[in-house]
Amino acid sequence: MPDSPAPPEQPHNRLHGITLETMVRALQAHYGWEDLGRRIPIRCFTHDPSVNSSLKFLRKTPWAREKVEGLYLFMGREIKRAQGHP
Repeated sequence: MPDSPAPPEQPHNRLHGITLETMVRALQAHYGWEDLGRRIPIRCFTHDPSVNSSLKFLRKTPWAREKVEGLYLFMGREIKRAQGHP
């Protein structure tokens, strides 16, 4: 059986190698569930939130995952700015 081809490199994808769980945990740690639910008003963040329930929903809901990915990137830029990086 031939070897599977290696996944393509993604040098311009800032989310490459970052799992959805890593993003949710980082957002929750930075903003807290309450603020996260205000920024992205989806039920898994506003009603009895947990990492597991959020992951379950986000894996099935592409539009919500896109919002999480966008906020994660924004948070990274916000943190760099606060540390004095351009």
